[in-house]
Amino acid sequence: MIKIGCNYLSYKSVGIEVEDFIRTCYDLRLDCLDFHLRAFPSTDVSYLLGIKRQCLDLGLPIGYLGVAGGFAGDEDTQRARVEDAKAAIDVALILGSPLIRVFGWQTQETENRDPLFAALARCLREVSEYGAERGVVVALQNHDNRNLAATGPDCLRIIENVDHPNFSFIMDTGQWLGSPGASGETDPDADIYGYMEQTLPYASYVRCKFYKIASGTEELLDYERIAGILKAANYNGCISIVYEGQEPDDRTELIGKADRYLRDLLAE
Repeated sequence: MIKIGCNYLSYKSVGIEVEDFIRTCYDLRLDCLDFHLRAFPSTDVSYLLGIKRQCLDLGLPIGYLGVAGGFAGDEDTQRARVEDAKAAIDVALILGSPLIRVFGWQTQETENRDPLFAALARCLREVSEYGAERGVVVALQNHDNRNLAATGPDCLRIIENVDHPNFSFIMDTGQWLGSPGASGETDPDADIYGYMEQTLPYASYVRCKFYKIASGTEELLDYERIAGILKAANYNGCISIVYEGQEPDDRTELIGKADRYLRDLLAE
C-alpha cells in the first residue's frame, strides 16, 4: 500500500518548529513524514532522540533526511560535500531514517560533461559505501536548474555509473528539466512524464510537488497521469507532498487537500 506523507520544506516560507510540524502531520492523519537537515536547530543526540520518540509515539515513520547542495566544485569542495553527506548519514542513523536524500552536480556546461559525471559517481559511491556501513541508504533526487540529474536518461546514467547496492533514487515529479513551476530552464522537448516512467522502477521514494491546489486539484502537473504511472509500475513506497505554491490559503489546509486528492486518484 502506498503511504502518503509530507516534507518539512512545505512550510519553509512560513516557518514552523519541527515538533509542530510532526504534530501537524499527525493531525492530518498522514502516514509518514520526511525532514531536511536544516530543519533541526541542533544535531545533539538527546535532541534527535526526542524527535525520534515524538514520531514514534505518534505513529509517523521518518521516510528520509534531505541534505542541501550537490557535489559540484573542485576537489576540496567535493571532499567537503562528501563529509557533509556522511554527517547527515550519522544523523539519519540516530533518527531511524532509512534514507538520506542528496543532489547531483549543478553545472553550466552543456558539452563534454563526462568528467563531471565521473566525479559525481565517485562522490556518490563513497557516500553510499559509508551509508552501507551504518545501514542508511543514499538516494539521489532528480533536479532541474542545470543539474546533471535533470532528465530521465541522465538519472539512469548516474545510477549505472555509481553501481553500488546501497545507492537508490528519489523521484521528484516537479523537478525535471522542463517541469512547469520548477526553477530551472524550460525545454519544449522535455518529456517529464516519460522521465518518470523511466526512473520510477529505481525509486525508493517519490516526492509529489504541488503548486496550485486550492481548487482541490493540482493545476500545473497532471496527477491523474502520474497516478497511472505509479500504478503501472506497481509502486508501493512512500509519497511525500512538497508544497511550493504561493496560494494565500492556510498551508495546512492545502496540504490536506493534496493528500485527499492523491488518495482519491490512487484509489480509482
